[in-house]
Amino acid sequence: MAQFDMPIDQLRTYLPEREEPDDFDAFWRDTLAEARDLAAAPEFSPVDVGLKNLLVDDVSFSGFGGHRIRGWLVRPRGEVRGTVVHFIGYSGGRGVPEHWTLLPSAGYAVFVMDSRGQGTGDRPGATTDPVGSAPQIAGRMSAGIEDPRDYYYRRLFTDAALAVDAARAHDSTDRVAVAGASQGGGIAIAAAALGDGLAGAAVDVPFLSHYRRALRITDQNPYNELARYLQTRRGEEEDVFRVLSYFDGVNFAARATAPALYSVGLYDAVCPPSTVYAQFNHYAGGDKRIEVYPYNGHEGGQWTQQRAQLAFFGEVFA
Repeated sequence: MAQFDMPIDQLRTYLPEREEPDDFDAFWRDTLAEARDLAAAPEFSPVDVGLKNLLVDDVSFSGFGGHRIRGWLVRPRGEVRGTVVHFIGYSGGRGVPEHWTLLPSAGYAVFVMDSRGQGTGDRPGATTDPVGSAPQIAGRMSAGIEDPRDYYYRRLFTDAALAVDAARAHDSTDRVAVAGASQGGGIAIAAAALGDGLAGAAVDVPFLSHYRRALRITDQNPYNELARYLQTRRGEEEDVFRVLSYFDGVNFAARATAPALYSVGLYDAVCPPSTVYAQFNHYAGGDKRIEVYPYNGHEGGQWTQQRAQLAFFGEVFA
């Protein structure tokens, strides 16, 4: 796959009109208020997995509907420089604590939120979606898409906002940032918009953004799940796009103000560059920057980007 989207000079100025429902803010305000009314205190259960310089807690906290969501909190034994709430890519789960040692090795705590109903393979999940299913392989993009109140990502984004609440409840936490790649990046930008007082947001090759253009220019999964759904729902396209507008990263970006570090791969056919730049260019906070990887696809900058993130967290948690 070569560069297939807009030239970089056009991407830098690409600012499409947002497709945003009139009740976007009320929808999310009411959703979060309802979830917080049902929330119980998070539980942190220490576990020993043999990481001698790190402390690990098995986390359980309330998400959408009061449902219990699992996670990990991994932190250094000494001073914690800040806490990063990390969200996971599509179909992944929280895995094991050993997967999450980079940030704690640099002095930060990482709070890893399991994605309800996802998680198979080498990073299994531990959180059932009571409205959907136990952890399963990919296939969430059209779940409940007939109504925004029933859509899967309403539950997942609400979980993310309450994960930030849960992280703040731990006595090791002072300041909190959010981070994630692909689906995790899409969740992170939602959490950044739905929360207050975040130190920063690290958003890598974000998924769940600028849906209409994504479906127009890529046939790669997971966006292709929506295209296949619409193949059997002829004439319902505008109804689907209206539901998706409540969950579009472009609309969340327009409400997020924390310092932000983005990344984009110009060969990325999974999350096309224009869908990333649409979000980045609409980002409301003035302190934002984007790392561009001209010859990388959805893998993005990998370790190069992780080093950039370490520098970014050093700045925002200073």
